[in-house]
Amino acid sequence: MENGPIELQGIKYPALTHALKVKSHFLSKKPDSATTSAFLIAGESLKLYPYSDQCPPLRQNRYFHYLSGVDQIGGCFILFELSSNKLTLFLPEIDYDDIMWSGMPLSIEEASSKYDVAEVLYADSLASKLESLHESGIEIYTTDTNEYKDKSFASLVIAGNEDFFYALDESRTIKDNYEIALMKHAAKITDNCHLAVMSALPIEKNEGHIHAEFLYHSIRQGSKFLSYDPICCSGPNCGTLHYVKNDDTTQGKESVLIDAGSEWACYTSDVTRCFPINGEWTKEHLEIYTSVLEMQSTTMAGIKDGCSWEDLHMLAHKVLVKKFIEFGIFKNGTEDEIYKSGVSIHFFPHGLGHLLGMDTHDVGGYPNYSDKNPMLRYLRIRRPLKAGMVVTNEPGIYFSPFLLENGLKNPDHAKYIDMDVVNKYMYIGGVRIEDDVLVAQDGYEVFTKITSDPKEISDIVKKGLAKGKEAFHVVI
Repeated sequence: MENGPIELQGIKYPALTHALKVKSHFLSKKPDSATTSAFLIAGESLKLYPYSDQCPPLRQNRYFHYLSGVDQIGGCFILFELSSNKLTLFLPEIDYDDIMWSGMPLSIEEASSKYDVAEVLYADSLASKLESLHESGIEIYTTDTNEYKDKSFASLVIAGNEDFFYALDESRTIKDNYEIALMKHAAKITDNCHLAVMSALPIEKNEGHIHAEFLYHSIRQGSKFLSYDPICCSGPNCGTLHYVKNDDTTQGKESVLIDAGSEWACYTSDVTRCFPINGEWTKEHLEIYTSVLEMQSTTMAGIKDGCSWEDLHMLAHKVLVKKFIEFGIFKNGTEDEIYKSGVSIHFFPHGLGHLLGMDTHDVGGYPNYSDKNPMLRYLRIRRPLKAGMVVTNEPGIYFSPFLLENGLKNPDHAKYIDMDVVNKYMYIGGVRIEDDVLVAQDGYEVFTKITSDPKEISDIVKKGLAKGKEAFHVVI
């Protein structure tokens, strides 16, 4: 892989291995289907913006990519026949009128050499292939027919089968060594981007500059796509969990929160760091930051194969309650009473983290957003962890007027909140610390290496400020 992980150079993306994993999970649900089933998934196709001759960037269908390894080619299909374990890639037909604009597309010979498939054909042969399978009694399972609903062969497939989705999601949940190498590479790029943002305060006068700095360094390292729209916020804006305006001034603020990750070959990273704008932590900012750091380190110590993610999430709440009693934010109750009341959700409303892979909020976590328990409602992993999963560990503490308004409306919660003390922390907005973590048999491995130590962060920011504008690639 060019410019990618050195250990993967010359090695194909393990598409067939992935197909066999999906087959195994599928047969666990449909044991009599080994000789009577096939899988078909369409890749994403290029689509024009409305009333325009331009296309948005191609974001490859993740299920298709998992079974093919094909990224920036639109209009493909992948077919897996369970009886023979044959994986066939169908490329779009050559549009000769487009060659002068876009160049020659990948040939069948080049694709056969590049991808882990038994055969490569053009998509104009797909209909006859599916008709032949259908006539021989093969049931063809797919995710959906969105890319080809107007084609004749759309009637030959079974779309949306829950057993097929189960098989796909369970397979994607456990990462193999190839996927882990891609994710580590994405995390390495992301580390460098976060370091650059912390170091470049002299040219970062608003949140948009922070966004631009991260994106600049991501592209410079070969990652043209971010995992998601970055969250670049300052001061009270840090209290909005998925803040994406990224356009407010940083002047007169004390705190910055940046939640951003780079992508590599369709695999994501997801990292959040916070820092003081002038390099000096205020008393309140440092108290909240070190509290979140303790929430993360306490829960991190419990990550291993078989552990309960729900228990770790609740442990983070317990740490928050203990620290808030120390600061005087919570009052009128014992740690146990305040914890059991659920009042902490108004300061830590989201889940401890989520699965990570080809999607930022990856499949297989089985969240329950209708859970009557508000402390668990937004938890995106509702299953024990397994070795080979990659998760984010991202506790946070927020001082949001919206969240506090809801808390104060509930007398069973309001009695524990000392608003005179809370008001001293409102200028911070919020703190979140997020790292990408591989679950191991007896522990964990953290992919992200950018420091979260408050002293080291302070030193990085101060060093950048000392250099001044002339030290950077652009002066704005």
